[in-house]
Amino acid sequence: MELALFDLDNTLLAGDSDFEWGRFLITVGAIDEELHLARNAQFYEDYKQGTLDIHAFLEFQLKPLSHHSRRQLDAWHAQYMDQVIRPIITPQARALVEKHRANGDLLCIITATNGFVTGPIAKEFGIEHLIATTPEEIDGEYTGRVTGVPSFKEGKITRLKQWLESRHESLESFEASWFYSDSHNDLPLMQLVDHPVAVTPDPTLKAYAESHGWPIISLR
Repeated sequence: MELALFDLDNTLLAGDSDFEWGRFLITVGAIDEELHLARNAQFYEDYKQGTLDIHAFLEFQLKPLSHHSRRQLDAWHAQYMDQVIRPIITPQARALVEKHRANGDLLCIITATNGFVTGPIAKEFGIEHLIATTPEEIDGEYTGRVTGVPSFKEGKITRLKQWLESRHESLESFEASWFYSDSHNDLPLMQLVDHPVAVTPDPTLKAYAESHGWPIISLR
C-alpha cells in the first residue's frame, strides 16, 4: 500500500477555503466586512510570503466560530459548500484523488485550515482521513481557541507522525509516499516523502521543485 497526502487550499481546491470562508461569513452578515477583509488579506499575504504568525492567524480566524451556535455554523457551512467550494473543485482534482483510490492507496488530506471548515470538504472528495488544525470545543460548541499542534509547516510533520503512530504505522510502513502541495510552506513535509509533487506552485516552491527535479502539475 502507498500513502497519498494532499494539501487542500490551492491544491485540491482552485482557491483557499479559509480565505473564502471569511468572505462567505461577510455575505451572511456574521462578521464586519471592513474589519475582517483587511486583516484577512494581510494574513493571506503573510502566508504566501512565508511569514505567517500561525497563532495570531488562528485567534483571528477561529473567533467567529465562538460567536454562533454549532447549529447555525453547520447551516452556513452547507450553504458555503454549495455556493463556494463545489464550484472550485476541478474535474482534474477529483480525477487525481480517484487515481490514488483505484491504486488502493491510503488517502489523507493534510491542511493548516481548521477542521470545521475542511471536514465537509474532505467528505466531498470521499477522503476519510483529515489532518487539520483542531478548533477547541466545549459541550459541542467552539471556544474560538485552537487545541493541539497547528497543522502548519513543521507542524504538519508532527501531526502526520501522531496520526500514523495512532495507526501503529510510519512513513516507512508504506511502499511509497506522495504529497501534493502548492506552497513553499509545505517544503518540510515534501522533503520527507518519496514523491513530492508541486501543484500550480508558488514561485519559491516552483524554483525548488525545478532545481530538485520534482514533478510540477496543474489541476486547473
